[in-house]
Amino acid sequence: MEFNSLDAQRESCESYIASQKSEGWLLVSDRYDDGGISGATLERAALKRLLADIEADRVDVVVVYKIDRLSRALMDFTKLVEVFDRNNVTFVSVTQSFNTTTSMGRLTLNILLSFAQFEREVIGERIRDKFAASRKKGMWMGGFVPLGYDVKDRKLIINQPEADTVRMIFKRFAQLGSATALSTALRNEGVKGKQGKLVDKGYIYKVLKNRVYVGDAVHKGTAYPGEHQAIIDRPLWEKVHTIMQESPRKRAGHSRAQTPALLKGLIFGPTGCAMSPTHTRKGGRQYRYYVSQATIKTDMEPAQSVGCRPVTSRRPW
Repeated sequence: MEFNSLDAQRESCESYIASQKSEGWLLVSDRYDDGGISGATLERAALKRLLADIEADRVDVVVVYKIDRLSRALMDFTKLVEVFDRNNVTFVSVTQSFNTTTSMGRLTLNILLSFAQFEREVIGERIRDKFAASRKKGMWMGGFVPLGYDVKDRKLIINQPEADTVRMIFKRFAQLGSATALSTALRNEGVKGKQGKLVDKGYIYKVLKNRVYVGDAVHKGTAYPGEHQAIIDRPLWEKVHTIMQESPRKRAGHSRAQTPALLKGLIFGPTGCAMSPTHTRKGGRQYRYYVSQATIKTDMEPAQSVGCRPVTSRRPW
């Protein structure tokens, strides 16, 4: 591997420890490197290993290249210093000369940490401001790539086959008015989402609610005109969301009304009574079937009601 910043920091610390050989300093064989993990958190594997070795009395001096390599948060660093003090461990920064065993050294340390934390917070604010300004300009700022688009040169570009799937989902929902019925039909047809998995009701709702498809870029609930091309036109979007404003129970009633019981009034039970349509759920699916009116009215035992089953018509919802 190429000589990276961690190696450079390690070499600098090793040289400093070698210069203190007359004081009896010896370099431990273990390395406590958390490459790629921010110093703003204490949830780092190597840091936890270091603290465990300190508690086990295996370390006398902690040497770092700069104090913000150990922690960039003042409160977190205070906790670390408490651990060092409790175990009589000295903390040394190669590029910032001070000793934590003296009051002046502690003051210097706190000042340096305060500036390190201030720098981290300012950088965070700048990043958030830049992100918000970019979203207001309609720019794509990364994250989950929605079905129907690909990312090229940090811009959303329409993926035509996937865009056809998105349009089909919107149009069929506008016709059916039921995400449950639509998800069942699409799964039976083998329709898959962006990740290659069969679509379900939750995925359909995510698609239907995503304003990216009408050309918007959303930031904290506010929509701005996006740089990308829309897949869904406004009239279809408004039609779908008008339907979605109805309660799910009411939409389910409309859906059932659109699929009437075709055998109602045409089949009869053993007693000559007409069989009425009803439904049940099993394994997450809804089944519609017919049952004898005599069974319903007289509340017959389950073993007796089974007699109507030979003439039962049963199909998935």
